Amino acid sequence: MTITYAQELEQCYAAASRRDEFYVQEDVIYFDGNSLGLLSKRAENSLLAILDSWKTHGIDGWMQGDRPWFNLSEELGASMAPLIGAQPEEVIVTGSTTSNLHQLLATFFKPSKDRTKILADELNFPTDIYAIQSQLKLHGLDPAEHLIRVKSKDGQTLQTEDIIEAMTDDVAIVILSGVLYRSGQVLDMKKVTEAAHARGTLVGFDLCHSIGSIPHSLDDWNVDFAFWCNYKHLNGGPGATGGIYVNRQHFGVSPGLAGWFGSAKDRQFDMEHTFTPAEGAGALQMGTPHLLSSAPLIGSLELMNEVGMEAIRDRSLALTGYLQELIETELADYGFVVTSPKSEVERGGHVFAVHKEAARICKALKANGVIPDYRTPNGIRLAPVALYNTFEEVLETVNILKCIMEEEQYKQFQNKREVVA
Repeated sequence: MTITYAQELEQCYAAASRRDEFYVQEDVIYFDGNSLGLLSKRAENSLLAILDSWKTHGIDGWMQGDRPWFNLSEELGASMAPLIGAQPEEVIVTGSTTSNLHQLLATFFKPSKDRTKILADELNFPTDIYAIQSQLKLHGLDPAEHLIRVKSKDGQTLQTEDIIEAMTDDVAIVILSGVLYRSGQVLDMKKVTEAAHARGTLVGFDLCHSIGSIPHSLDDWNVDFAFWCNYKHLNGGPGATGGIYVNRQHFGVSPGLAGWFGSAKDRQFDMEHTFTPAEGAGALQMGTPHLLSSAPLIGSLELMNEVGMEAIRDRSLALTGYLQELIETELADYGFVVTSPKSEVERGGHVFAVHKEAARICKALKANGVIPDYRTPNGIRLAPVALYNTFEEVLETVNILKCIMEEEQYKQFQNKREVVA
C-alpha cells in the first residue's frame, strides 16, 4: 500500500485519463460519478454553444447555426451508438429513464391470454419497478400476481441460472439492469437474451449504470430494447436527456405513446392528424426535445468516443480492482465487507462495501473531502471514474477511511441518511 505503486498503476493505465478535461475541485476526491458525473470542459462548451445559437438565431436555430436543433436527438443517438454496439438509427436521445421505460412497455408489452407477466428482480432500482407496476395496472393486471421478481441468494447479486429459471411460459417481457445499481454486478446480457428468446420472450435492459462504464454489444446479443440515463458515466449533467435503443428487427412497431417528434422528419410539419412515425428508434420520441438538457452530451460523447470504451474499461477495472484490494487488506478489521464481484467479467464501474455504520461513515468521508454515495441500509458506493479519478486518490481514500475508523470520527454523525443520499 504505497504511493509508488499507485503511481506505477497510473502510468500503466494512463491512456484513458482525461483529468485535465474536467472541473475537478482542489482537495476533493469525487467518487460519486456513478450517480452524477463531473462537468467536462467540452460539455460546458457545447451547452454554451446551444445557448449562443438560441441567442443568435432565435426560432431559426432549429435549422440554422453550427448545430441545428431539429436533428440533434438523432445525431446524439448516432454518437452514442458505438458505446452500446448499435447502429445509429437504433438509438435516440430522448426522455428520461422512467419515461423511456414507460414508452417501451407501452410499445412492446402486449399481454395475451397465455403471456401476462413481466420478469424483473428484487434488486432492481425502484423507478423501474414503479413503471412496470403502473403498466400492468393500465392493462388491468394485478402487479402482485403479474410482476415476477428474481430472488437474490445473497441480497447483493443475481445468478444467471436463477434468472433463466424464472422465465416461465407466461412471461411476456424481461426487464433487467445491465449493471446492478448497488453491488455493481454486470449481468450476462448475452446469455439472458438468448434464454429469453428461446422461450419466445422479449428482453430489455436498463443501462443506467453500465453505459459509459462497460462495453456493450446489443446488436450482436440481439437485445430487443434498452433505456438509460446519461448523467452518470456519460457526464451529461443533472437531469440530462436519456436514451433509447430499439433493435432494428422491431422497426415499424407503432409506438405505444405517440407524439409529434416521433414523426418522420419530412412529414412532421405537415400537421396532419394521421401519425407517420419515423423508421428507427426516433419513432419513440414524444414531445419537443429538451435542448438544454441534451447539449452537454455533444461534448461529453465526443470525449467518450475519442478515448474509446476499451481503454475506459481497462482503466476502470484497474481502479476498482485496486480499491477492492485495499479495502479488503486494510479495512476488513474495521468491519468493511466488499460485496461487488471480484471477477472482472462481472464487476461494473463502482465498488460496493457494506458496514453497519455506513451512513455515519459517508458523512465522515464528506467531512474529509471524499464524496461517496450512501445506499440504505448499510452500503457505501465508491466509483473511481476512469476519465478523471486517479490511483493515488484510491489510495488516499482508503487511508482516510482508516483514519476515520481509528479515530472514531464517524461517531460525531447520526447513522441515518440525508434527504438526498
